[in-house]
Amino acid sequence: RRVRVEPRGDRAVVTLDEPQRLNVLSAPLVRQLRRALVDVDADPQVRSVVLTGADPGFSAGGDLQMMDAALSALDAAEGAADIWRWIRREFGAVARLIAGSDTIFIAALNGAAAGVGLAWALTCDVVIASERAVIVPAFGKLGLLPEVGTSWALTRRLGYQGALAYYLRGEHLDARAAQRMGLVQEVVEHERLLAVADEWCDRVAALPPHATAMAKPLL
Repeated sequence: RRVRVEPRGDRAVVTLDEPQRLNVLSAPLVRQLRRALVDVDADPQVRSVVLTGADPGFSAGGDLQMMDAALSALDAAEGAADIWRWIRREFGAVARLIAGSDTIFIAALNGAAAGVGLAWALTCDVVIASERAVIVPAFGKLGLLPEVGTSWALTRRLGYQGALAYYLRGEHLDARAAQRMGLVQEVVEHERLLAVADEWCDRVAALPPHATAMAKPLL
């Protein structure tokens, strides 16, 4: 399996678990993740979910080899449209689930986060980062758009000009730079990442269930 789920009472840790490929978002991984998140979100006992990756990376983003293969097997125009629909349906479904859920999602960035993997992290309600984390805004250099909610998340955090500058520069950001920009809330020692994520789950657990369930959509 490419996704590992660890239930822990009122919380769950969901790990992208294909480290040899830096947790690249292949079709099997994405579908397994989607099923896993649907299941934990449907569990009324689970009030918070930690989303992380198996070391050394959080996620290298979408599987470009898979997309290239799809394009080469189809007429270019038709293939591009099919890939766009797949991205919207599969990648977008994960982002919509995180954003629309009453459950609090905590992204724990353990390493490099790029593309759609980064988009999912930015969609989470809290983002914390290991000192080894790297934000990789590679969209523009690959001729891609900041899709799957990235444009919305960046303009909310950075404003229009800040978001456009981020896109045009395409520079890697270390964890501290990302924190200064407001992309992550906390930077911690790598070995403490999941422990600190668990502390955020404790904060959720300390509040009445209706409070977080109603505050998230309001905010």
